[in-house]
Amino acid sequence: MANIVKVGMADLNVCKSPDGITTLGLGSCVGICIRDPIAKVGGMAHAMLPDSTQIANNSNRAKFADTGIDDLVKKIIALGGVKSRFEAKIAGGAQMFTFQNKSDMVRVGERNVQASKKKLKELGIPLRAEDTGLNYGRTIIYYPEDGRLVIRAAGKPEKTI
Repeated sequence: MANIVKVGMADLNVCKSPDGITTLGLGSCVGICIRDPIAKVGGMAHAMLPDSTQIANNSNRAKFADTGIDDLVKKIIALGGVKSRFEAKIAGGAQMFTFQNKSDMVRVGERNVQASKKKLKELGIPLRAEDTGLNYGRTIIYYPEDGRLVIRAAGKPEKTI
């Protein structure tokens, strides 16, 4: 029987097939899922903010898309993954509230998605699929064995990417 590993907000974790990995309540946060399809290992980061360089004295690297993805890659390699085979999927990055002000500070979801894509590209990890944006929260379950990312949202049909 496969286990489902939980990832909290501003957290990350890894697992081996047949286990899966989940995070609850992605609003403006982004869930970044990376796997090695040959070794069938992978993991997930639940990033709250796009850029660690904008916050001084923050020791939680998983909170940020840039440093969280770096640390996730290291943990997957430690579990037996080979970086040249990695592939990714992302979900979340919603605009949960409507504001009259169009400032960057209120577009956290969109900025999280952009930062995640930028970091994956810098690391040479192809983005295979995404379910991002819009105005609703998501709960996701990722299976490194076959790369399925199951997305659940209140009042919407479950989908798999």
